[in-house]
Amino acid sequence: MDYSKVSKDQAIKLQQLNERIELANIPSSSLDESLNVATWNIRDFGKSRRSDDGILFIAQILYQFDLIAITEVRDDLTDFKRVLNLLGPNWKFVINDWQPDRAGNRERVAFLYDERMVTFTGLAAEASPARKKIDGDYYTSQSWWRSPYFASFSAGQFDFILMAMHARWGTTDGRIDELNGFGNWIKKRWEDNKDKVFDKDLIVVGDFNIPSNDDRFYQALTVESKLKMPDSLKGINDTAAAQGTPKNYDQILHRCDQVSFSGRGGVVDFSKDQFMETVLFPELTFKQATFQLSDHFPLWLQIKTNNDQVRLNNIIGSSV
Repeated sequence: MDYSKVSKDQAIKLQQLNERIELANIPSSSLDESLNVATWNIRDFGKSRRSDDGILFIAQILYQFDLIAITEVRDDLTDFKRVLNLLGPNWKFVINDWQPDRAGNRERVAFLYDERMVTFTGLAAEASPARKKIDGDYYTSQSWWRSPYFASFSAGQFDFILMAMHARWGTTDGRIDELNGFGNWIKKRWEDNKDKVFDKDLIVVGDFNIPSNDDRFYQALTVESKLKMPDSLKGINDTAAAQGTPKNYDQILHRCDQVSFSGRGGVVDFSKDQFMETVLFPELTFKQATFQLSDHFPLWLQIKTNNDQVRLNNIIGSSV
């Protein structure tokens, strides 16, 4: 992180933010041994200019991880680039384009990564619903408000695809249909065409607007797709930095053969005890503060990338 222009007041707040980050117990990652992966919906990131404090605190949180999928990045990348400047020259990104209509909300997905720890390996694409031939032309029968975006990465001995989505909000039926359609798309791609996928190991993350991990929204996303939740995240019951009922809006799921997890994962909770609006942004209300930081927590887990044992076990199991 570049602290060259940090004021005394900002340094004091950064120390307090670091104390809050420490409560998340994020372990250090190790080159070729482990990777800290996160997903974070940064509220309307780029819609209106954030303060220097907001940019600094976002960068400080992102710096804790090696690879982050960021949803709700808007068409204007000015603030995104301000964060990149603070993170330093080792940080790179892969990003998609934006949709101008109301459903698309002018949003992008960005994969931000520390190239010292993880490498982008060449694939980047948007998923789109299956098409059907009608009157000699091809049309999709379903609408995904914001296209899921995926890219391929490598860390240690683990090659994988990271896919991120910001699911629609609004009516129950529409959201169920979208999540179910996305789950079916994964099933068909990774099962019916498994020999043609760029990599068989898939990690799916993002803001799926899922209220609870035991409801029908979660089932719509995971049953057909066979996506699984790592054990380290099963106790997480709130990823929303919002007042009221806890929500499991954000998810990290997977269908991987060649990976194991360290058993570490969680959220960075910057909302508890009114920390965000009383310590970081004391001049703002809670709602105003969420437009400086976010109304979602970063959700994270650690992956073991030295997977010799997993690979050997798979060979032995397939030979029995």
